[in-house]
Amino acid sequence: MPGFELFGDKERKQVQDVMDSGVLMRYGFDGMRNGHWKAKELELALAKRMGTNHAHLVSSGTAALTVALASAGVGAGDEVIMPTFTFVASFESILALGAVPILVDIDDTLTLNPDAVEKAITPKTKVVMPVHMCGSMANLEALQHICNKHNLLLLEDACQAIGGTYKGQPLGSIGNLGCFSFDYVKTITCGEGGAVITNNETYYENAHKYADHGHDHIGNDRGVESHPFLGYNFRISEMNAAVGVAQLARLDEFLAIQKTNYTILREALSQIPEVVFRSVPEGGEENYSFLNFFMPTEALAQKTHKALAANGVDACFYWYNNNWHYYKKWEHLTQMKSLGNLPQEVRAQLPDYSKADFSASDHWMGRTNSCLIKLGWTEQQTRERAEKMVKAIKSVV
Repeated sequence: MPGFELFGDKERKQVQDVMDSGVLMRYGFDGMRNGHWKAKELELALAKRMGTNHAHLVSSGTAALTVALASAGVGAGDEVIMPTFTFVASFESILALGAVPILVDIDDTLTLNPDAVEKAITPKTKVVMPVHMCGSMANLEALQHICNKHNLLLLEDACQAIGGTYKGQPLGSIGNLGCFSFDYVKTITCGEGGAVITNNETYYENAHKYADHGHDHIGNDRGVESHPFLGYNFRISEMNAAVGVAQLARLDEFLAIQKTNYTILREALSQIPEVVFRSVPEGGEENYSFLNFFMPTEALAQKTHKALAANGVDACFYWYNNNWHYYKKWEHLTQMKSLGNLPQEVRAQLPDYSKADFSASDHWMGRTNSCLIKLGWTEQQTRERAEKMVKAIKSVV
């Protein structure tokens, strides 16, 4: 990760097809395309890879979450349960629909704690949204049981975990809906882009219409298409989709490299008794895009992060103090800062997160270091990095 590290002739070929046709829009202009429909091609390939009936491309991972929620009828006042450790897009997509993000604690998987989820359910809860952060998954069996028990939708945010699996099924394909991001720093990239996958025909029909101003996409004349409901513009371009066509075809190649590099680092760090790795639910396999590990205390985790940087180990993150990925720095959410008036339902129902007790999440995040696994490393570079990491960690324990 990320896929741009290995851009090459395959990506250039797909982009050149689009440039030769001159058609950058995914809809219409049939006669000019020379038979190239890159968005459609990528959707078919993604659905096949994920084992789902449907896939629909959109302009970003944030758009994918928004479209997925909208396609399932989520709207004003509906509550969506999400984790304290994620990307800000999680609550942005919820708020964009007038729905209410309900933050709950994570556990040692660094994803939703099923016990915390069940305690957070109210009569207004409609969706449970696990976020498979840093390439690994939530306890999906437990979350599915909770959703079935309470008649809730399970929406997998697999934006950081494409290629990971749970009990043999691709992440994103297990819930009612799944979402991916193909932005510039993901395992496979379109530059900008995202996708919604589902086996539900109604959700798919809603998704492709909602993401294109409500167009029903019936017939061959875009100008006379009907609009069965309100929609917005979350379309991907053919140029972005073209890059994704090449990158998805290389996913297994990328995953194999990530696993090799991850394994070298993990085996090296395993010799340090104080290092404990994140928990992966039984039956799950990460996509190996990050190596996440706990130190015995928050203070040691902070010292480890500084020591790694001092020893020339880049691309390691201490998420506990990160502005984008952990609730502690989400002042715009906790203080409800917006350019215009928020919906009444949000103002009335949003918990006061400035006073919330997420100490159970702090217990894990405060002790976590997370290291990106790059595709461009040679084996020698990876082993040298492992030596530096071991040296840095041993210097603080």
